[in-house]
Amino acid sequence: MNILVTGSSGLIGSEAVEYYDSQGHTVHGIDNNMRMEFFGPQGDTTWNLNRLKSATKNFIHHNLDIRDRQHILNFFKENRFDQIVHCAAQPSHDRAAAIPFDDFDVNAVGTLNLLEAARQHSPEAVFIHVSTNKVYGDAPNEIPLVENEKRYDYARPENYHGIDEHCRIDRCLHSLFGASKTAGDVIAQEYGKYFGMKVGVFRGGCLTGPSHSGVELHGFLSYLVHVAVAGKPYTIFGYKGKQVRDQIHSHDVIMAFEAFANNPRPGEVYNLGGGRENAASVLECIDLIDEIAGYRVQWTYQERNRIGDHICYMSDLRKLKTHFPGWGITRSLREIVAEMVRAEEKRLSDYISAD
Repeated sequence: MNILVTGSSGLIGSEAVEYYDSQGHTVHGIDNNMRMEFFGPQGDTTWNLNRLKSATKNFIHHNLDIRDRQHILNFFKENRFDQIVHCAAQPSHDRAAAIPFDDFDVNAVGTLNLLEAARQHSPEAVFIHVSTNKVYGDAPNEIPLVENEKRYDYARPENYHGIDEHCRIDRCLHSLFGASKTAGDVIAQEYGKYFGMKVGVFRGGCLTGPSHSGVELHGFLSYLVHVAVAGKPYTIFGYKGKQVRDQIHSHDVIMAFEAFANNPRPGEVYNLGGGRENAASVLECIDLIDEIAGYRVQWTYQERNRIGDHICYMSDLRKLKTHFPGWGITRSLREIVAEMVRAEEKRLSDYISAD
């Protein structure tokens, strides 16, 4: 098959490239390293691109900007695809407020450009759109919570499994990032439902893994592991550090995409995260890193939380598991953290050796 991955040097994109390449497919990747533009040198994904070039057999990199409509249309005209995995995005709440035009043009307009190019030139392709749980804005914060020693949790039994796809996406505070991703999410659904294209929308929780170029403004667990290993300070923003996120390894994310590709449901939406079994608060993640690897994060507390931030978010995975019963979480939070620590130690060692 001929497969396109956008954001191919990022966490999920690079995982997709390696997986599909290992399956013998030809993989085209679109990535222009805008993460470095968004976040500076620490967000630079060149290292991951170089790793992919050396680790793959049938990977072709294209330095394209998904905002450039004519170039994207021409690219699709010249290359027909069987599957498209759209991971490219401006991913930060906080950064979006400083670059609202870039944020919307990447997350909403770029998504439209890809969908329409696919409709014109590869209408039978499976189109995976990587959305986010931030489309729900702060609506999940309305769910009653209990405060425990180191985490918040849901107070009612009916919320035990977490947030499902019926949570509303309007009449709430999103951040500009959440709003732009909501626009892309809804237009992707429409190309599935209106045009009958094989579009699947996956609203990711905390997607993570060793290939993540985490920064303070995006990639919580990756950045936390980085500061722990490097001995840097860390700032907790609000909620006493008891805010909860569910972590899912990038491999399990790609397996969910594969399950959909094998039995696509046009325009369907799925919440995708680690679920309750892989959920932990900031404080608990700090303790886990210390327990696993002996790194104690030196943190300070800022009482003001990030705008639109979730207090407690766990992805309800029951719809996804019902539609695709062969899929499930294969990497525990402990395994994820241990793997990320090893990868960060190696990167730091390589950096010191090169210096």
